[in-house]
Amino acid sequence: MRIGIVVDSACDLPASFISEHGIVVMPITVRIGNAVLEDRRDEKATLAFLHAHVAERGHEAETTPLSVEQIRDLFLQRLVIDYDHVFCLTISRLRSQIHDNALQASYAILNEYKPVRQAAGITTPFALRVIDSLNLFVGQAITAVEAVRMRAAGAGVAQMRARLEEMAQHTCGFMIPRDLYYLRNRARTKGDRSVGLLSAALGSALDIKPVIRAWRGTTEPVGRVKGFEAATEKMFEMACQRVRSGLLTPTVSVCYGGDLAELHGLPGYARLLDTCLDHGVEVFESMMSLTGMVNVGKGAVAVAYASTDASFG
Repeated sequence: MRIGIVVDSACDLPASFISEHGIVVMPITVRIGNAVLEDRRDEKATLAFLHAHVAERGHEAETTPLSVEQIRDLFLQRLVIDYDHVFCLTISRLRSQIHDNALQASYAILNEYKPVRQAAGITTPFALRVIDSLNLFVGQAITAVEAVRMRAAGAGVAQMRARLEEMAQHTCGFMIPRDLYYLRNRARTKGDRSVGLLSAALGSALDIKPVIRAWRGTTEPVGRVKGFEAATEKMFEMACQRVRSGLLTPTVSVCYGGDLAELHGLPGYARLLDTCLDHGVEVFESMMSLTGMVNVGKGAVAVAYASTDASFG
């Protein structure tokens, strides 16, 4: 059976991994004023857009996922012919419309695929499953990597579905923003009052950085550390501890809101890489998606893994 894997462009995976394994990316359109970019995980285009627009006016950005009709067309024009079963792994439905759009589109796809496949000489059924990753950014990457591994190992569709849904339930993503004022302004633009002016001002004045956790569909602060570098070092050390204790899948994903050379210079990161190497855990590092950066600001750093322990510290 030909199994396809689809993610949205907010899923932080290296472009080389996406290309090598034929992962299909549903783009998200980002607009800042008159500047528009269709985010397709192109690192050069993302960096150029970042330097030109995100720093000054990124908090004003509008992000638009594929519509129900666009997702339907993507499947009927291509995917129902290329594959027999597709897993569509999306950002948490509590943070984006993508999951609901994909789910709604799936009904039309399953009702309309037969003539398309028959015209291509394919008489077997087609099926798809939309799975909420219950996470975002690097957290989405955990289920996507697991799907690639299981497909390569010859796992069946039912086995893959059960495993991916289990991974979604146990994936923990942690992120540290660099600029709380940006985060506050972005939240206000989106109508989210959770980051108030006073807390942003105090955090910046005292250089206190929140540690934000994404887990089982929710995003919330779970810790505060003085200094960005100290906060990232603590986050990386926590990840080292989870790796030593044993992860549910041998994967750690890391993303950074800017040039990856800056990520390699952060304290604690080299130790995380060494720890993962010692324990047979593969590290997937990527530039944060443009969608991610306009929501949390450039220079943010995030790490994710699947574990029975979702605590910070």
